[in-house]
Amino acid sequence: METKPTHEQAELQLKLYDLRREERLRKARDWFFKNFFAETLEDAMKVAPMGTEQGASFMMVVSYWDQACAMLNHGLLNEDLFFETTGEFVGVWERIKPTIPEARQRFANKQFVANLEKAAERFEAWSEKRSPGQMAAMRQMMKMMQSQQAGAAKA
Repeated sequence: METKPTHEQAELQLKLYDLRREERLRKARDWFFKNFFAETLEDAMKVAPMGTEQGASFMMVVSYWDQACAMLNHGLLNEDLFFETTGEFVGVWERIKPTIPEARQRFANKQFVANLEKAAERFEAWSEKRSPGQMAAMRQMMKMMQSQQAGAAKA
């Protein structure tokens, strides 16, 4: 059931959007979507090793979206408004999803990016009701991006 966003929820969402425009986070997001392709935790550690600029970019993007999704999951943001205007978090989740079970085990943190995961699962159900096939199309596009990136790396 859709609910009307409150003024306070809309303001918080605008604040989150404004944070996304911060220069360092914009660079991190750009790096993430151009470079982060990993099927295992080992792959992820090669692409974004801890203690490097790439590792910092990875954590900026992932922690930003996990925090935004925590606000959503706790009811501070209106779900319909968030889902209608913010899809990037799903792309982040899809990129990191294969590595998460191993990361949670390795770092003994069962809650690592759990807010992002929970919101992405709800988004998928929400979007399939409104636009069937959207998630499949997005996943296909992401596979193409990965193939193009792999081809460019070999060239």
